[in-house]
Amino acid sequence: MDNKISKNLINRGIIIIEPQTVYISDDVDPDRIEEGVTIYPGCRISGRKTYIGKDTKLGQEAPASLENCSIGRGVELKGGYFKNAVFLDRSSMGSGAHVREATILEEEANAAHAVGLKQTILFPFVTLGSLINFCDCMMAGGTSRKNHSEVGSSYIHFNFTPNMDKATASLLGDVPRGVFLRERPIFLGGQGGLVGPSCIGFGSTIAAGIIYRNDLADGMLVAGTQAEAKESSFIPGAYFEVKRKIMNNISYIANLIALRKWYTEVRSVFLTEPLLKASVEAIDSGLDERVARLKAFAEKIPESVKSLRLLKKEHLSGIIREQEEFHLRWPEIEDNLNKFRDLAGDTNLMRNFLSGLPDDSSDYIASIRSLDENTVRAGISWLSSITHTIETGVCSLLPALS
Repeated sequence: MDNKISKNLINRGIIIIEPQTVYISDDVDPDRIEEGVTIYPGCRISGRKTYIGKDTKLGQEAPASLENCSIGRGVELKGGYFKNAVFLDRSSMGSGAHVREATILEEEANAAHAVGLKQTILFPFVTLGSLINFCDCMMAGGTSRKNHSEVGSSYIHFNFTPNMDKATASLLGDVPRGVFLRERPIFLGGQGGLVGPSCIGFGSTIAAGIIYRNDLADGMLVAGTQAEAKESSFIPGAYFEVKRKIMNNISYIANLIALRKWYTEVRSVFLTEPLLKASVEAIDSGLDERVARLKAFAEKIPESVKSLRLLKKEHLSGIIREQEEFHLRWPEIEDNLNKFRDLAGDTNLMRNFLSGLPDDSSDYIASIRSLDENTVRAGISWLSSITHTIETGVCSLLPALS
């Protein structure tokens, strides 16, 4: 470790255990690492965007490699690889983590050991067990560390299809209600999986050992023996159902845009400038990813239509019409999705909600919990006006899917 950086950090109150084993690259700004941070042996830190808040612990169980991560206060990253991700106050991950770009762990969200995340946003208190792959998801639900959404150990979110597309992001809960920390938790039992793109409602449970391939409304239970697998011909490139896939992707993008507005209008009161900037950049990266993946899916449609026509099945005519319309209208859809990124929604509702925020901005969780019901209703209506405008705007371009 460079003696100059080492002395600078140690003199400012950063605790570096066995500093000769720690590597901090020259592009890291020492002034963006707050006092009280503990860096354990073997850690590597790089990237000019790196920001680490007070009392954070890095590499307590195994070496941690960080690249351009933005970390709040009291965070624990116990070991693994972390790149271009955001960790808000008191979030944590066990050792063996592999966390990549556009991931945000909000306050007190946490995961045990050997968890992989990419393009994933976990709302406050969401808890992941061990040995989990949970990329391309946004998960909300729960009210506290004792009443939280949970993903059981050995769970997989399946985000890649045999037709080589990744228009597969899944929404668990939603942004308009989830940000207010009053919704029932979602439970995904261990040794199971969710095939994206899926939408799962608040208060729903999928029992352990189930691979779920559909959507689920609020307050539902999925349990029991799964249907027996069947054999049939595989037709590469053919999609036999696209409506749900398209609408779930649009809904996910609409919720990301609502979350972006929540950060710029509400979170901005509570977050430091580096954490706010990094969070908005992560959401923007997520939006870029989702639009790009949906575009790639649209470009595969001609091959699908060609394959379906060869089957000469009358009942496929409606599906072919849906696919042709989606492919034809994609340039307009993409243009609208990009224009909607700064959508404010109903500005009267937004002003009503913002006027009800407490003056004390020292604690985000306490402040959101303290909101009265009228203010919460105004906030939900405001954010819903964003998602509704986007979803109906795109649907108007796709009458065959109505």
